Amino acid sequence: MVVVVFRSRLRPEYADEFRPLARRMLEIAESMPGFISSRDYRDASGESCSVIEFESPELLQAWPEHPEHLEAQRLGRELFYDAYTL
Repeated sequence: MVVVVFRSRLRPEYADEFRPLARRMLEIAESMPGFISSRDYRDASGESCSVIEFESPELLQAWPEHPEHLEAQRLGRELFYDAYTL
């Protein structure tokens, strides 16, 4: 099993626009071969932490290369996130 930890801070003015995209990304991840689970945590300061599990590094590799996920990553960098780490 491989675990990915994604920490982020969403720009509040984009929260409504971001939610449907986040739901779609989870739908896609759940449909990927090797997906095990995803959990999200938020603290009072607005920081978010997502923990995503896949069966193997090889199966995980397809997720960041999915065309819709590539576009979501671009939007995250350019628009949605104040900060993020992977």
